[in-house]
Amino acid sequence: MLFKQILSFSMAVTSALLFIPESVAQSKPKLVLQITVDQLRGDLPFKYQDRFGDNGFNYLLKQGAVYRDAHHSHANTETIVGHVTLATGAYPSTHGLIANSWYDRDLKRIVYNIEDPGYSLLSKKADVDKDTEIDPTQKAAKNDGRSPLAIKSSTISDEVLLSSNGKAKVFGVSIKDRGAVSMAGHGGKAFWFSKATGEFVTSDYYYKSYPKWVVNWNDQKKVNQYRNTQWQLSQKAGGYLYKDNDDNAYEMDLAGYGRTFPHNLGDSKYFTTLVTANPVGDELTADFAKQLIVNEGIGKDSITDYLSVSFSATDYVGHFFGTASLEMEDNMLRLDKTLADFLGFVDKKVGLDNTLIVLSADHGSPDIPPYLDELHLQGHYVEPVAWDELPYIKHLKQTIGFKGKLIEAFNAPYIYINNDAVQEQGLNADDVQAMVAKTLSQHPSIKQAIDSNDIIRGQLAKDRVSKLVSHNYYPGRSGDIYLVFHPQSFINKLEGLTVASMHGSPWRYDTFVPVIFAGQGIKAQHIFKPIETVDIAPTIAAYLQIKAPSATNGRVLKEVVSK
Repeated sequence: MLFKQILSFSMAVTSALLFIPESVAQSKPKLVLQITVDQLRGDLPFKYQDRFGDNGFNYLLKQGAVYRDAHHSHANTETIVGHVTLATGAYPSTHGLIANSWYDRDLKRIVYNIEDPGYSLLSKKADVDKDTEIDPTQKAAKNDGRSPLAIKSSTISDEVLLSSNGKAKVFGVSIKDRGAVSMAGHGGKAFWFSKATGEFVTSDYYYKSYPKWVVNWNDQKKVNQYRNTQWQLSQKAGGYLYKDNDDNAYEMDLAGYGRTFPHNLGDSKYFTTLVTANPVGDELTADFAKQLIVNEGIGKDSITDYLSVSFSATDYVGHFFGTASLEMEDNMLRLDKTLADFLGFVDKKVGLDNTLIVLSADHGSPDIPPYLDELHLQGHYVEPVAWDELPYIKHLKQTIGFKGKLIEAFNAPYIYINNDAVQEQGLNADDVQAMVAKTLSQHPSIKQAIDSNDIIRGQLAKDRVSKLVSHNYYPGRSGDIYLVFHPQSFINKLEGLTVASMHGSPWRYDTFVPVIFAGQGIKAQHIFKPIETVDIAPTIAAYLQIKAPSATNGRVLKEVVSK
């Protein structure tokens, strides 16, 4: 009887194994290619789809599993936050990257995510020996390094490496350091574009000296071919949706780049900056990634490799000119060609049938307030203020008897209260924080001022925005109060410049991104159920039959891993 039971169980297990979904049971891909398009709002690929070729976006849109209602589920939709979320499958509340920068109370200064060498919660000092930027001449090292040490989770690229006992080849490439380092994870290797040198660089967190092929690529000085050239429309002007929107006072003109076509790259000290705000920045990124594929032998053996390519021109074009602009329209058409060329190269060297392609974005983007005004819609720029000097904050200080500076720092979107002074003056820090939040809510531009103590105590309202703010809270990095501005309202300052557009809100135009899985064994379909971007990393893990990153909050998307 026991023998029959064992035999019956064995047959049942065998039968179950025979019916593992085809896409899971098949051999693993040679390559996971994760493509991130910076500031690609979820509607943009569809907006211009009829003018795309067959082999770029349309290959993915027609051959892949396309999620049409995908959103980031954190409030501060900035570059590093979104990239690390895509890499880890975790919210900022667990992966730790709550903003491109934050105020450190111990150091009494702003720290910059991957840019502060060695910064971690365990050690608050810069360990520059671990991650200085390597000089391409190998003669010196500059204190301008980058590392992933601030990321408090493993990434999907780390898990690919772990699953192969360190044998998988894992790389991240981007114009932006944030786009490369985040996706390469702790165990991979990252390359990014240096505006100082016009070359792709790395740090000695990854290498002690440059690979020969990188030196050779940099020696070609490919960026110089664009000096004194112009960005001109790639198609006949009459076919553009925004053909009549090419001269707007709110658009940004940096160093003679101009508000209208053609845009001059020139040869000034801003040349390499302008290259990043131009489709040629993506072309350089793709060219470097091609050389990496060839020289590092990506996809050449039975072990699954991982390559992340983050295209950044869309973000810079968005900041300079806005999403609803002739520049963004032409940039999308050119990006489609760059993407088609790159996918064609991957097909030739690895085979798209041997590749799992995942495309998404780190965040979306708003429409520009003056543009909305033209259409009789609402939106406005928020003027940055000295929050501590607001009349109602001054009144609050008088009411509670506080002397000195109550708001120690503002690093959007967070307010940091001077808790040391509050305690020294014998006041209850929690009560003061709650009063400051309530007082700031009086500001006409602020929709909500959310007290971090309410997050900690689980006392937030149940609305969507409050949930996204709670997903953005990481102790020791997040501030005391999170400021949520009204929809289509934002501070349009970026790195000391006044720009046309800024993302970073919890509103749906900033959280809305495309999510597409395509390639080996993926069934072509468009799916309209709501998903979160934290679902991407665990889905890749399930597809590869490996464990998910350590802090993952997402769930597996069954349409990708089942027939």
